[in-house]
Amino acid sequence: MTVLVTGGAGFIGANFVLEWLAGSDETVVNIDKLSYAGNLKSLATVLHDPRHVFAQTDIIDSAAVRKLMDLHRPRAIVHFAAESHVDRSILGPDDFVSTNVVGTFHLLEEARRYHAAAADAERRDFRFINVSTDEVYGSLAPDDAPFSETHPYRPNSPYSASKAAADHLARSFFHTYGLPVITTNCSNNYGPLQFPEKLIPLMILNALRGASLPIYGDGLNVRDWLYVADHCAAIRLVLKHGRPGETYNIGGDAQLANINLVEKLCELLDELAPNPAIAAHKQLISYVPDRPGHDRRYAIDSSKIRRELGWQPSETFSSGLRRTVSWYLQNQDWIADIESGDYRHWIEANYGNRARQR
Repeated sequence: MTVLVTGGAGFIGANFVLEWLAGSDETVVNIDKLSYAGNLKSLATVLHDPRHVFAQTDIIDSAAVRKLMDLHRPRAIVHFAAESHVDRSILGPDDFVSTNVVGTFHLLEEARRYHAAAADAERRDFRFINVSTDEVYGSLAPDDAPFSETHPYRPNSPYSASKAAADHLARSFFHTYGLPVITTNCSNNYGPLQFPEKLIPLMILNALRGASLPIYGDGLNVRDWLYVADHCAAIRLVLKHGRPGETYNIGGDAQLANINLVEKLCELLDELAPNPAIAAHKQLISYVPDRPGHDRRYAIDSSKIRRELGWQPSETFSSGLRRTVSWYLQNQDWIADIESGDYRHWIEANYGNRARQR
């Protein structure tokens, strides 16, 4: 028995692969093109595990994907591979359309071919899990109800638009071709192994260096935070018990304004990594001009997956955030390894330019 995972060297994908192999003897075929955010060091403990088969492959390469599928005969595809950073999508949307839209289309096409040619039992049991985001739903007003699975799609950034397009393609392959697709839409993930362009690891790393903690706009944009291990557990349940053609929203039920989140991080760092050069890490907070099309609020209604599949998060936001900060403090070698010239140039291009706009 084999599961094929795309984007398994990225943040959520790597966590999923590690947790899967920790709790199962089933082989994982891991496809990742190793873009800037893909890091094999995240998979160091399983790189030589015979249950983990890694292939540096772009999902757009249909021939390579077909060869892997025909060789390993997966019973499921769990599709994490995506360009996922909103700011990068604003500066360069081409990669997002290429990977998230065109790549997903090619992967669906290969899954459709594979599924159609499979034996009856294989075809009946096969699943394609399309892992998506709450950002496809757009922005909520302060008093709006959280996003449910029936909320209309209203993407506001090139990133969210590309993920919305992928979701629509996945839906169409179920309804048109009978490919057993299930889509999940999650809220903002955080936890170990996250590339430090995202808010939480960026703030942790900047704070540890005594650098500025840049907050967009007034800092009151609200996000719903989900610990990555809880997200992985939800996907395993969806793979096992989810119904083809359905969508399941996965949220941590932890809405927080960005400024309040950074203040909580600062308090944790004051406790776990005090800096004698500053009285409190909050002193490092600064405000930079807001990014274009910045959604004001996200919130997920995850009652469907709780009710139908019995999922619930194991971490509170406080416990998950403490675990996350502790992991980054204990894994400085991982951080040093990924801070390439490309990453430093990106931070300067994005936040440096905004600081100069003040």
